[in-house]
Amino acid sequence: MEPPVKPLKPAELAPSDKALVPFVSVDHMMRLIHHIGVEAMLRDLAGYIEADFRRWELFDKTPRVASHSEVGVIELMPTSDGEAYGFKYVNGHPKNTKEGLQTVTAFGLLADVYTGYPVLLTEMTLLTAMRTAATSAMAAKYLAPKGAHCMAMIGNGAQAEFQTLAMKALLGIDSVRLYDIDSRATEKVARNLAGHGLTVVCCDTAEEAIEGAQILTTCTADKQNATILTDNMVGAGVHINAIGGDCPGKTELHRDIVARAEMFVEYPEQTRIEGELQQMPEDHPFTELWQVVSGSAPGRRDAQQVTLFDSVGFAIEDFSALRFVRDRIRGTEYYTDLDLLADPDDPRDLFGMLMRSV
Repeated sequence: MEPPVKPLKPAELAPSDKALVPFVSVDHMMRLIHHIGVEAMLRDLAGYIEADFRRWELFDKTPRVASHSEVGVIELMPTSDGEAYGFKYVNGHPKNTKEGLQTVTAFGLLADVYTGYPVLLTEMTLLTAMRTAATSAMAAKYLAPKGAHCMAMIGNGAQAEFQTLAMKALLGIDSVRLYDIDSRATEKVARNLAGHGLTVVCCDTAEEAIEGAQILTTCTADKQNATILTDNMVGAGVHINAIGGDCPGKTELHRDIVARAEMFVEYPEQTRIEGELQQMPEDHPFTELWQVVSGSAPGRRDAQQVTLFDSVGFAIEDFSALRFVRDRIRGTEYYTDLDLLADPDDPRDLFGMLMRSV
């Protein structure tokens, strides 16, 4: 017969501080974004990302771990700077919108390398949209033509408003020209951007959308090799922000554009698998964006140059976003302490902790 278990007093049942992990829910994240301000948060996030790009060489780097299916992809994106470790779980399922679901959902975790204990668990569906837009605008600071004031936004899904407001916040664009094969998506973006100090033009074709634009952003969802922009559509001096290519077999630009543009990438080993770079031979030239940010390589060199940011998203950008959230929630009400970790008084007596809990 097992001995009777002595009941614990309420104080003895309370988890220790080490067991509690700050958890940022979707509601918390929305309140945090409104508290800071959308454009202010995009600027601040871009600052964190830029700072981490300057210390790029310190990070562990690996292409994201992807599980592909016929309907989408599920990925893990890990990295560490030696002091903190972060990862993001993210999916990409273009068919979801037809079923009333998000194409992309995500959550992430930040941990202390010294103990291995998590220090933050957070939603990252909203945060990924914010960090993707912040990364685009941060790159455009170095690559877009001087004085750029108009952007074409081709693909008016969940990213469109974030991308537009990030370019406004960091580069000062004052107009956006919208196009999507689904006019309802374009109407949605125009409606959401009303009152944000932008001239918004809804267009009937991609060709119309790029008229007069110095920044061309492509962000389409179909999981296939597509030609959103053809070579004859792209004139001298523009910056192309290609963010829709994010998995094998999915591209947006005609190969001739990629061949003549000056290409800038995040992590080549991942971009070769997922970005516009997958169309090109192994010896095709490119520059890693971190080299531009750190000053070891040039960005835009002249007014006639066509620059291409072949953005697929990389774990260091998510790490930056996790750092940002960890820092900004301190002393606020925008998180909940989650009893996530078993932390017995005697680390060797996990079983005893279990038995005393009855």
